[in-house]
Amino acid sequence: MTETTETKKGVPLWTQIVIWVFVAALLALVGITLNKRQQGTVQPGDKIPDFTLPLFSGYEYNGQSEVKLSNFEGKLVVLNFWASWCKPCEQEAAELEEAWKFYQDRDDVVFLGIDYVDTEPEARAYLGKFGITFFNGPDMGTKISQIFRVRGVPETYFIDQSGTLYYVKVGPFTSVNEIKSIIDQQLP
Repeated sequence: MTETTETKKGVPLWTQIVIWVFVAALLALVGITLNKRQQGTVQPGDKIPDFTLPLFSGYEYNGQSEVKLSNFEGKLVVLNFWASWCKPCEQEAAELEEAWKFYQDRDDVVFLGIDYVDTEPEARAYLGKFGITFFNGPDMGTKISQIFRVRGVPETYFIDQSGTLYYVKVGPFTSVNEIKSIIDQQLP
């Protein structure tokens, strides 16, 4: 009886090294991405990167159908994330609108509403129902909410005249005075 022994060739050492380096790099990339996603919201003191917000028809800024955060350099910006399906958002809608009306004649304060994960018809119905008049638009593809790492709505971000976040409110406001006190601490 004759035995035939086949010699199996292994994977060359250099190929194994390349594969392991690739796997390690891939795992590192996944880890970095997950770490960034798991970080909390942006923090007071953080410089906010520029972004573009398309505006709903009827809610334009000086006739413009979209705005950039950089359009408001030198102004205090109140950035409110909301949704038509959000019950706590309904609780604060009147307070935000009243605060906006208090500051709207000033040239140094701007309110921006950002509709989060919603449909335009429902968003527009919400704005009409609560008589909202400040500038509002949809967060297309959740690009803006990803910058702020929004976890839910409502969330409101107060950005100072230099584009730096100075206050974050998670959840609904309970009064107009609460909003005004946060704004007034940054105004001259």
